[in-house]
Amino acid sequence: MVVIGCSKGTHIAKNVARKLKKQYSELKVKSFPDGELYVRFMSNVKGKVVVLVQSFYDNINDCVMEVIFAAQTAKELGAKKVVLVAPYFAYFRQDKRFKPGESISIEVMGKLFSRYFDKIFVIDPHLHRQANLSGLFSSNTKKLTANPCIADYIKKNIKNPLIVGPDWESYKWAQKVADEIGCEHVILQKKRISGRKVIVKLNKKININNKNIVFVDDMISTGNTIMESVKNIKRLGAKKFNCIAVHGVFVEHALEKLRKAKVKVVTTNTIPNRVSKIDVSGLVAEGLRK
Repeated sequence: MVVIGCSKGTHIAKNVARKLKKQYSELKVKSFPDGELYVRFMSNVKGKVVVLVQSFYDNINDCVMEVIFAAQTAKELGAKKVVLVAPYFAYFRQDKRFKPGESISIEVMGKLFSRYFDKIFVIDPHLHRQANLSGLFSSNTKKLTANPCIADYIKKNIKNPLIVGPDWESYKWAQKVADEIGCEHVILQKKRISGRKVIVKLNKKININNKNIVFVDDMISTGNTIMESVKNIKRLGAKKFNCIAVHGVFVEHALEKLRKAKVKVVTTNTIPNRVSKIDVSGLVAEGLRK
């Protein structure tokens, strides 16, 4: 096996290779003046299981083309198998045709990547209408979850936590993390009375006095869901706020907005950023061992 750090995966790939005691190499990637990509393997991949580690953020389309070029090239060079580890996989939002003529990008990506990879690992994919990855990819797939990593971080760093799911979509993350820790969890529920009046309550009775509120979700993008949740739960008497997410996408100055609202934010390093304090390389290494 050789673990290859792609342009948006070196921060995890190096540690994965070290934990597995396997060869590590980086993919050489550069752009020509007209924007075309140049991709080159810097080590011999013939007869080896090639593991490409790539997160899809920032220049997402370039990230996609990079791993497609690399996967096809690895096969041409005689690789035994080509595996993709995608700590963060993009294009999962558009999972149905909401308006006539729209592309269902999640299905396109599934068909495209299935052509080039023998196995695909994704950490906490942002799936809504799809139950699992096997419904998208015809190649072998494995969903990894950062829940144990998040739970471990909370145990070590946050006293007296109350895990809060900001909405029903985040319920499964909140519940599973709370179960790992052995603490209570709740979900915020909103009932709109009128255009200006909304009643906010928890889905069960619980004393939140002296609790460290910990919002848990798979992704922070604009941060608007968490901002709204902080505003709402403050009405119930909460005072200390944390937010922990798997993927810190952070668009539209989301991190700055949350910090201004005095929310302590931590994410995993599926997407490296200023608050990515939870390392998922051990999770990836364990997944590749199995």
